[in-house]
Amino acid sequence: MKKNMGGADRIIRIILALGVGALYYFNMITGTLAYVLLTLAIIFLLTSFISFCPLYTLFGVSTCKVKD
Repeated sequence: MKKNMGGADRIIRIILALGVGALYYFNMITGTLAYVLLTLAIIFLLTSFISFCPLYTLFGVSTCKVKD
């Protein structure tokens, strides 16, 4: 897997995932919506840590800076 996520993308995804986790922890989201958002948060965390987003490859997007 070739990296295709830049630093800004990774930070934004981690912040969103932590935000969803906090909303769930404080019972601000519940039920099916909570489980859907938690699943997305886990996916965001995983893709952030490995710096690879499968959707980016489908659309041909890369926010990772190219090293010369």
